[in-house]
Amino acid sequence: MSTSHPPLRSAGRPPVPAAASAAQKPTRVRYAILVMLLLATILNYVDRSSLGIVAPYLSKDLGLDKVQMGELFAAFGMAYAIALMPGGAMADILGSRLTYAISLIGWSLATMAQGFANTYHLLFGARMAIGALEAPAFPSNARAVTMWFPTQERGLATSVYVMGQYIGTPLFAGLLLWITTSFGWRSVFYATGMAGVIFGLLWYMTYRDPVHHKRVNDAELKHLRDGGALMGSKQKEPFDWKMAFKLLSYRQIFAICLGKFCNNTILVFFTTWFMTYLIEERGLSMIKVGIFQALPFLGATAGILLAGFFSDFFIRRGCSVSTARKAPLIIGTLLGSSIVLVNFVESNEVIIAILTLAFFAQGVGASSWAAVSEIAPKQYIGLTSSITSLAANIAAVTTPIMIGYVLQATGKFYWALNIMGILCLCGAFSYSFILGKLERIEIKQPA
Repeated sequence: MSTSHPPLRSAGRPPVPAAASAAQKPTRVRYAILVMLLLATILNYVDRSSLGIVAPYLSKDLGLDKVQMGELFAAFGMAYAIALMPGGAMADILGSRLTYAISLIGWSLATMAQGFANTYHLLFGARMAIGALEAPAFPSNARAVTMWFPTQERGLATSVYVMGQYIGTPLFAGLLLWITTSFGWRSVFYATGMAGVIFGLLWYMTYRDPVHHKRVNDAELKHLRDGGALMGSKQKEPFDWKMAFKLLSYRQIFAICLGKFCNNTILVFFTTWFMTYLIEERGLSMIKVGIFQALPFLGATAGILLAGFFSDFFIRRGCSVSTARKAPLIIGTLLGSSIVLVNFVESNEVIIAILTLAFFAQGVGASSWAAVSEIAPKQYIGLTSSITSLAANIAAVTTPIMIGYVLQATGKFYWALNIMGILCLCGAFSYSFILGKLERIEIKQPA
């Protein structure tokens, strides 16, 4: 029995005849799109983590204590969490092209504004602005990957762009530290903000959904459609708070939310207090900090890439999507609890090795974005992504504040690291026993 399909191309060119399409070699525009998503994510995390890099200098210059620094780190997370669901709905309504451009340029201008702040309150406001304006970014990422990649390629594709949250710091930390010591901490915000504005304009000029991209041929479109990519539906759903709560009521989404929150505590530690830990608690020189700080981030990069590769590999070998996507989440989050081991050793080299292992595990567990792409209702991909991202980024509020108060009370990171280890165990429990089978949620629309 033959099945007819609507034309692949909706605008610009007529569809290629079936015989020609079959013989046509598919283009690989999706990989160029993936590179752009990776670069955007790098900028995203460089801008949100730059405060952590300059924190020892900024806090001394402005006379800020540990609690105030914890609150500044958390300000980003608070605004990010509040704006996430509207940001996801924005991605569903406006599409990834316009949403990402607005988000990129907006948060980059807010990053530059940090350089002009001379009081705690002005810096707090700028951090909140960055958080609110970055909120649509990951829902836009998830939407773009779901449209541009078939199921059997989606895990690795997701891992590649998520990798951006890990490689930005080791790639640029040395440069940003040099800028800080040579030109002052304010220059870091000016430089990173300007880079984001330029890339935001480039994104708007070049990105298109598959069916509207002029460089995509019909063979690649067929590959995407046959593999389960959503291709760029024109259906737009308005933001609905009731739907947001309905989505959260699904067991799969709740479990991913809990797991992502627990797993993300490790990431937040490394993007906020890690530099302070190395300089103040471990007493490392700036040269050693420049070397040691990169290793955990490289470990996390390897973790997210390996998780995506093996997840897709096992799907191609016949393993169920549910098993292939869940296994990295359980293993990674469980192994992340190894961070508590740093409390029982003295060698800086061994401590960095343990932290690298813990962050590697967090990277493996961060492949949950691929799981979100598998379960999200087709018409609510952005909203579902924003709900799960909201849960993850509650950790961006709680973790910095928790660490700040622990440091203020004890002067040590001991209990903060123990709490993060316990949370990782909770995340592994959620993925193991609450999540259940991964399958796309179907929400029937009223007739």
